[in-house]
Amino acid sequence: MNSTQKIALVTGGSRGLGRNSAIALSRKGMDVIITYHSRKEEAEKVVKEIENNGRKAAALQLDTGDVSSFDAFVSQLAGVLNEKWNREQFDILVNNAGFGIHASVAETTEEQFDSLMNVHFKGVFFLSQKLFPRIADNGRVVNISTGLTRFVIEGFGAYAAMKGAIEILTKYMAKEWGKRGIRVNVVAPGAIATDFGGGAVRDNDEMRDFIGSHTALGRVGEADDIGGVIASLCTDEMGWVNAQRLEASGGQSL
Repeated sequence: MNSTQKIALVTGGSRGLGRNSAIALSRKGMDVIITYHSRKEEAEKVVKEIENNGRKAAALQLDTGDVSSFDAFVSQLAGVLNEKWNREQFDILVNNAGFGIHASVAETTEEQFDSLMNVHFKGVFFLSQKLFPRIADNGRVVNISTGLTRFVIEGFGAYAAMKGAIEILTKYMAKEWGKRGIRVNVVAPGAIATDFGGGAVRDNDEMRDFIGSHTALGRVGEADDIGGVIASLCTDEMGWVNAQRLEASGGQSL
């Protein structure tokens, strides 16, 4: 990447892995724009924390499941980039926004399926497409998958299938966007104790114990275990890593 100040855009950055990733990126010297769906106050707290790390930051509202809103979002983003950085482009895109639904294949409704599809696959596909001209040459894209594309825990069939699609999409983005020097990788976290999926892993001691017993490092993951991995993939030191699936699960279900 060139020598100008690096700017990262992290979707779903007001909480969980997105928040942790945004702060980790700022610690590595990058300015950060986060998006939030509805938690404006939490997003503003993240902005303040990034600014406390000596970096510039901004927060924009975005529903990543609503493709029809993307043109307006890109226009708003362009305004913020110009106003705050005097730039037309940014350098790093982290497609993090998401949510979980726990339902068996037999019980998943069409409404649940569509909501997962819109955020986890369709939204990522078309938001990346819309942002492609705004990503600087030699930039980085990090998509987020899940360990559930490798191992199976019942009740996540639809969610994991969307993430499997993201892993394939990552390779195609890397191949096509490599012509501009843009590297595209995918991080696949294992079970993480956040409010994801209603906080099932965080709040259910039985589930935490079960997952910990099936993980080489003996515990479930925390958000702090993932943000640094994502941020590291965006550094020049990791610049030759491209089109890869990097699992960060502590050795779950080996």
